[in-house]
Amino acid sequence: MTAAERSLERRPVMMITGPTASGKTALAHAAAKSLKAEIISADSRQIYRGMDIGTAKPTAELLEEVTYHFISEKEIEEEYSAGDFTSDAILRIRSVREKDRDAIVVGGSTLYIEGLLHGFADLPARDPEIRRELEEQLKTEGGKALYQRLKSIDPDQAATLDPSKTRRLIRSLEIVAITGKTVTELQSATTERCPPIRFIPIGLTLSRDELYERINRRTDEMMAQGLLDEAEKLYCIYHKNRDGKTINALETVGYKEIFQYFEGLHSLDKAVELIKQHTRNYAKRQLTFFRNRLDLQWVNSPHDKQRQEKLVSELILRCRPL
Repeated sequence: MTAAERSLERRPVMMITGPTASGKTALAHAAAKSLKAEIISADSRQIYRGMDIGTAKPTAELLEEVTYHFISEKEIEEEYSAGDFTSDAILRIRSVREKDRDAIVVGGSTLYIEGLLHGFADLPARDPEIRRELEEQLKTEGGKALYQRLKSIDPDQAATLDPSKTRRLIRSLEIVAITGKTVTELQSATTERCPPIRFIPIGLTLSRDELYERINRRTDEMMAQGLLDEAEKLYCIYHKNRDGKTINALETVGYKEIFQYFEGLHSLDKAVELIKQHTRNYAKRQLTFFRNRLDLQWVNSPHDKQRQEKLVSELILRCRPL
């Protein structure tokens, strides 16, 4: 490694994470403008084209002001894993810094953040027979039964999921069946696998009441911005005639509840209430994951522009090169 390359590796990367609706994008954007940096989005849904309002993507104006990576880069039917993101994001950060610019990671997708900070355990390949058995159990017993089973075996992993996350439930139980060890045990034994990039991981925190109020307000704003029409387009293209096929990207809070409205399972008002409820549940799981699995530097989410500017200055100082 050359001296220039070593210098690049010593420059830490600011990482801003936290629960949904905590103000991550606004803070990261302000920091990027101040540093003339580029943003690496660690959001597993914003990477898909066509899912704009429901994923709270940066607006066109924000995208004009700052270069964002991993926004609208994949088609909805493409599979893209946290492992894929980890590898791609490391390369993208290197390319940004080779231009002598800073990169800022921002997002709340728990596995994306964990992958960058710690890498992943060497998990076993899928076992078709075990997977078929688990999928059959899912059909006959339901997601709640599988969730309770995982909770009794690996409560830490279960705390990051819920009965609707059937793909990850099946994978978690499959790993136990193959290895005799839980995902938590395997992940805790993981050695650093990422290239030597030093991250300064910042977690935004705020009171539960305020976070839930922000979630409720943002849901109403999304509906006013046209989430119903956006969901209808996606439903007609991908969901209406799917013949039982599940598209992982569309199993997302905000879209799933509106799809159920289209199918007559509940009213539109009920769908909106469910989006708020399920988003609050998701925020709770994010916080559980961050606090149990990651070592973040927690800071209060700024309430106004003046506090935001002050926090940006503080974070820039924290991320000075060694």
